[in-house]
Amino acid sequence: MSYFFQLVVSGIVVGSIYALSALGFVLIYKSSRVLNMAHGQIIAAGCFITYALTVWVGIPIYLSFLASLVITFFLAMSVERIFLRRLIGEPIISVIMVTIGLMSILDGIIYLTPFGSENFSFPEFFPPEPIAWGGVSISWTQLTGVIITIVLIGGFSWFFKKSTIGISMRAVSDDQLASMSIGVSVPRVFGLAWATAGLTAAAAGAIIGNITGLNFDTLHSFAIFVFPVVILGGLDSILGAVVAGIVMSLIQQFASGYLDGSFGLYGTAEVLPYIILLVLLLLKPHGLFGTHEIERV
Repeated sequence: MSYFFQLVVSGIVVGSIYALSALGFVLIYKSSRVLNMAHGQIIAAGCFITYALTVWVGIPIYLSFLASLVITFFLAMSVERIFLRRLIGEPIISVIMVTIGLMSILDGIIYLTPFGSENFSFPEFFPPEPIAWGGVSISWTQLTGVIITIVLIGGFSWFFKKSTIGISMRAVSDDQLASMSIGVSVPRVFGLAWATAGLTAAAAGAIIGNITGLNFDTLHSFAIFVFPVVILGGLDSILGAVVAGIVMSLIQQFASGYLDGSFGLYGTAEVLPYIILLVLLLLKPHGLFGTHEIERV
């Protein structure tokens, strides 16, 4: 039984990281209906900035973490201002293709740095002994990552429901022309959406880097693993990102723990979540919590 609960705890930890990473996709799509295909590169950049400030500059980890959030906030805002601002009102596919181009550009820039070809790891900042209770253990790094994820997701949920800017972002997502007619600045909303998505990406990157180490291929491909979470939860739902992240992670943990190696099966942790995703999307094409839009023609 303790093995079962250990898998549940591991699933919640990994699922919370999935949810935090998926939040960047949701924030941008929720306000602009655009999928940012370069999100994985921004996750990697946030992790590398945290590492550089902590190890090379010598800033305490909590300050370098906050500084990386601020830097990536303005970095993502600058990307939107320089490359995407001129595409407002253009077909969505054009904007998505630009983000694919940004993905390649950021890949090339990072590969020119030491982070693109070498592996790094953060120094130990927490006690090495995990927290253990009833045969279930969790490391201090994992617990900190879960707490940060809960705080950020709770904060953004409140932001979209209660704040004026958050409501404006939701309005722009529903109808850009109607939003402009009542004085909402669509370019400003797009910039804020990208900036906040960059902030969450930096937080996710720093947490992933502390748990798994700094490997560029692993970090920037993490967004590929997160994308099914976004689809399952609903592209415009923060709650969906949380629920789907935990569900997908639990499926992976149980498949790895109980099915891999049994009956001659291997790799079920990578395959089974996608099979379940396809089945669920047949029943709910808009995801678990996605908005079902009806258009009159």
